[in-house]
Amino acid sequence: MLFQSPTIHLRNFKKCRVGVWIQFTASISSLKVAWRKDPKLDQAIENDKQWRCCARVIKEVLNEPGQVIPLRYLEKRRERLRLLISIKSFLSRNPGLLDTYFDRIKPKSEPVKFLRASDGLRRFLEEERRIIHENEPLIVAKLCKLLMISKDKVISADKLVHVKREFGLPNDFLVNLVPKYPEYFRLSGSPGEGQSFLELVSWNPEFEKSVIERRAEEEARATGIRVRPSFNVKLPPGFFLTKEMREWIRDWMELDYISPYVDVSHLDQASPEMEKRTVGVFHELLSLSLFKRVPVPILGKFTEEYRFSNAFSSVFTRHSGIFYLSLKGGIKTAMLREAYKDDELIDRDPLVEIKDRFLEMLAAGHRERAEQLKSQTEAVQEEMMARAERLRSRKEAVQKGMEMIARAEPLRSQKEAIQKDMEMIAMRIDELDGPDFGEKF
Repeated sequence: MLFQSPTIHLRNFKKCRVGVWIQFTASISSLKVAWRKDPKLDQAIENDKQWRCCARVIKEVLNEPGQVIPLRYLEKRRERLRLLISIKSFLSRNPGLLDTYFDRIKPKSEPVKFLRASDGLRRFLEEERRIIHENEPLIVAKLCKLLMISKDKVISADKLVHVKREFGLPNDFLVNLVPKYPEYFRLSGSPGEGQSFLELVSWNPEFEKSVIERRAEEEARATGIRVRPSFNVKLPPGFFLTKEMREWIRDWMELDYISPYVDVSHLDQASPEMEKRTVGVFHELLSLSLFKRVPVPILGKFTEEYRFSNAFSSVFTRHSGIFYLSLKGGIKTAMLREAYKDDELIDRDPLVEIKDRFLEMLAAGHRERAEQLKSQTEAVQEEMMARAERLRSRKEAVQKGMEMIARAEPLRSQKEAIQKDMEMIAMRIDELDGPDFGEKF
């Protein structure tokens, strides 16, 4: 259930059942809430496990010279790719991704198996470039927003490269995208050396409204009533809050919303207002992300730029109705609850279409493999039926031969009897045709 006001929050808090241990003091950092597992949101991460694994392997192949690689070389990189099965098993489970062919590593060496992108994968890569091109204004706005939220409107280019997958930035955004918009970006230094920075050149007022503020404006236009910007809180099933925590939540929710794009250098780092702003920053960052979730270690790389405290990850458990901290796969991942319904992402970024096309390609490969297996099975069945027919024909021929032999058996016996009679007659003639036969006449 979604909550829009502190009063509704408190009324629903009374319905919760499972206990939460809270140590409530004047300091916000000392306010601790027990972590509670959410199987459905964990499943959302698990659902993406297969295609992310495929993406890592494909990236490894495409980064090779000529975009080809010997199969045995890729086999040696399984551990780095976090691949638990052999490459041959991977290719069998994911048909249509890579083609195999034989070539020589060296001119005089023996031919070995190589891997290269399949025709289906190349078509997907073209489709990916089309989707990125169509959504270039969105990508530019995301990059501007990331810089606008930062303290000095400057972020290390290497850090941005590290998080490009989470926010849907193209692989070559520093080379091909940033130079196209000199009115927004200035790149200094050499990327890859740790001393390069991307700086915001000009402030675009169209980008300074957060997701929370835009949502409030949309509701105000729809209802004709001014709506106060506030967080949607969706408590996990079975949560219980003590009286002290309910009071703290009530007071905290009554504080004015602080946009992540305003200057807060005058705020005390330990103040409730700064806590409100920090929650707003995390909410905006997760909203800008592709799947409304980002691993905590990646967020931690921007501690200085976004003025996060050293214990910033406790925000996600302290505000469990807004965020969820998943431990799936041994990695802490911050997730935005309102973006999901059970294990399905409902707040879809336009760039998620790339994932949809990738899954369609995988499904097409599985259908093609299933059709091939079906054809092979039908061919084997036809061959077996043909062999069975030949065996049946031979069996019938043998049976007919046996019948002919059986019918010929009496004739053979008669023939043998006649032969014996003839032999007896011959012997009798020989006896009559002896030496005394002439004398008798």
